[in-house]
Amino acid sequence: MPHFFLVREADAGALIEAREKLGSAIEKAQGVRVTQTDLLVALAARVLVKHPRLNASWTGQGIRLNLEMNIGVAMAVNDGVVAAVIPGAQAKNLGEIAALRHELTERARAGKLRPADISGATFTISNLGMYKVDAFSAIINPPQAAILAVGRITDRVVPVDGKPGIRPMMTMTLSSDHRVVDGARAATFLNDLTDAIQDPGKWLG
Repeated sequence: MPHFFLVREADAGALIEAREKLGSAIEKAQGVRVTQTDLLVALAARVLVKHPRLNASWTGQGIRLNLEMNIGVAMAVNDGVVAAVIPGAQAKNLGEIAALRHELTERARAGKLRPADISGATFTISNLGMYKVDAFSAIINPPQAAILAVGRITDRVVPVDGKPGIRPMMTMTLSSDHRVVDGARAATFLNDLTDAIQDPGKWLG
């Protein structure tokens, strides 16, 4: 598979605020802790609606566009890594995504994931921020067309209104299959996802 990679930094300040604000209400109502990955799943699924080629699959007959945004979430298990799937994530609210991701995580830790839990993903997110990884490149899971690798959020000195400032920054690396996605499509998706991360309220309501 001919991979190519695009890297983008995003100011994660609004993402942190959204997790604190929305996550607090969801935790009180449902008893489920909302993670940054949950927010990324929700935002990526909604952005993918605008970029169907990033949610496509490569088949023997060519490119197949997938109608549902089934987001795989890479999880560490005893024998390696699996991608548990949040099906139809574009239509799920943040609480539903967090609850399902929590269930999948618990089953993964117990070694009780079912075949349906790890099949049908159309796009994958691999977040290694909790392991203090700054940035990395992930390998696409065929027949998917792309995978998003997410590093940790860390304070960095960046330009703020023309002056040096400290902001919580996050590095994302998008791996794409060049048979399905060209550089311009991948860049536009990554730009829109960055905008969504920096203004999550616009996308999550």
